[in-house]
Amino acid sequence: MKATPTHVYVSDRVSRRDFLKLSSLVAGMGGVMVLSGCGPAAQDSTTDTTDEPADDAADTTEAATLGDGETLRVGMEAAYAPYNWQVSEESEFTIPIENVSGAYADGYDVQVAKRIAEALGMEPVAVKLDFAGLIDALNNGQIDIVCAGMSVDPDRAQSADFSDSYIDDDIVMITTQDSPYAGATTFADLAGASVMGQAATMYDTVIDQIPDINHMTPGETVPIVVESLASGTSDVITYSMLSVPKLLETYPNFVELEMEDKFEGSVMPDNAAIAKGQEAVLEQINEVINAIPEDERQQMWNDCMDRQPA
Repeated sequence: MKATPTHVYVSDRVSRRDFLKLSSLVAGMGGVMVLSGCGPAAQDSTTDTTDEPADDAADTTEAATLGDGETLRVGMEAAYAPYNWQVSEESEFTIPIENVSGAYADGYDVQVAKRIAEALGMEPVAVKLDFAGLIDALNNGQIDIVCAGMSVDPDRAQSADFSDSYIDDDIVMITTQDSPYAGATTFADLAGASVMGQAATMYDTVIDQIPDINHMTPGETVPIVVESLASGTSDVITYSMLSVPKLLETYPNFVELEMEDKFEGSVMPDNAAIAKGQEAVLEQINEVINAIPEDERQQMWNDCMDRQPA
């Protein structure tokens, strides 16, 4: 049976990418190449259907594999914290980067890739590539799977099969504890508020969905947006849902608005990708992903936020 992603969203990864690269600077304020992979690729998933029909299901599961069945080559940038980044020292959280001597990859994508590799009985290694070339690398056999903070969209779905999301980010709103808007639960409750987001990202454009507010000139960086709230220049800011816990640790007088009204089109999933035509493997990958509880996913994310480079 073909595994079909249960959450398929069209999202703006560039917005998330820019936001997260800049948001690591916020913690600091409060005290926070394109390389080619190598080696042959076997992209087929084979099953033995010639004997013992009663064992067909078991044989299909055993045959679910990627690449050579031994080394799982995981495509990523290794430069997109906290999803993935490069380090020079090995740890329990890292995997080797195959095409960068003496380097290792860490991050949220890496932790999920390690679980997928374990389920497939394979040893994971990262292959460091430019993000724009990952799908091509997947289809020409340089890599076996993409785990790289990538969200499925209609164009990508034509070129690869995508797993269920292994973590979803969304856009939430933050204010201060003593703000007159701290109790807001609907967009209407925010009437008259001055709201700021990050320039050239969804964090700014979604503000247009809130009626009767002062849509402020966006901040060029996340730290600028956060400082606008801390200084009282803005009343409310938009922010990454996944990054809220760390923000509130740094700014204990900030609170997240518990909104009944939600932004449309703001959910940003993280999906693994494999070459098309490997349904048994995709089903097994989805089993691994769906076995990770939501609270464990958030804890993994928080731990990666703590480990990511400054």
